[in-house]
Amino acid sequence: MPELQGALADRVHGARAVVFDMDGTLVLGDSSNAGHRPLPGAVELLALLRRRGIPFRIFTNGTAKVPAVYAGILRHAGLDVHDEEMMTPSSVAADWFRRRRIRRIRVLGLDGVQGPLREAGLEIVGPAEPAAGVEAVFTGWFREFTFPDLEAACRDVWAGAILTTASNVPFFATQGGRAIGASFAINAMLRAMTGRRARVLGKPSGTALRCAVRMMGLPGVACAHTVVIGDDPALEMRMARSAGALALAVTTGLSSRDDFTRAGAAAAPNAVLDGLGPLVALFS
Repeated sequence: MPELQGALADRVHGARAVVFDMDGTLVLGDSSNAGHRPLPGAVELLALLRRRGIPFRIFTNGTAKVPAVYAGILRHAGLDVHDEEMMTPSSVAADWFRRRRIRRIRVLGLDGVQGPLREAGLEIVGPAEPAAGVEAVFTGWFREFTFPDLEAACRDVWAGAILTTASNVPFFATQGGRAIGASFAINAMLRAMTGRRARVLGKPSGTALRCAVRMMGLPGVACAHTVVIGDDPALEMRMARSAGALALAVTTGLSSRDDFTRAGAAAAPNAVLDGLGPLVALFS
């Protein structure tokens, strides 16, 4: 796997924007999405990018909290992050639904999932709330999920609602190892009952990266000059590749060098790093 040198280093150094994963890349928390601690080089790298005027977004695939709360958690951990520099799949979903004029959405999730959609002026139907005319079902972090929630969502999908999700990966990185992704389990139940596969609006969709670039005030063509940094070949690396961005992998989270080496072409990183140190050196 290539190292960060030569023409590749020049491309990274000349980036117009950077998109970071959160857990396993900048910080590690626990299985309840709390107790985050910065990984080596994270504080320094964000400071270097800010001094150079390179915009960045921190994109977690988690929806346990609204973006502003995640930003506050990262600031408490010592990272200089503004509220608007944090995004979740619900940020992408709000943009995606608005662009398609989908207004009435049943959300399987609490405030962390619902917040960005509500802020966008969309009509939110609660998990088990009786409702007609639901246009889409959106699943996210929801450990409080119950059988009535399943029944309500199934009825909507059977009636023609689009099934969408924040994330469809089984695990995420924590200090204690891997933890189960709530939406993956919910999606599996909904697919078993309805036969519908949820459309992923968070990582690894190219839709998500293009949304992140727009949020930084850049045109869509800037994806080709954007660096994506993450710890999961199935998420950040695949997202970067699908949108034509530069994909840099770190082994500080879920995946090892061997995992990235075994990834297919659609999820292969441009380089694998043991941490953020080489990027700190490059931008210093």
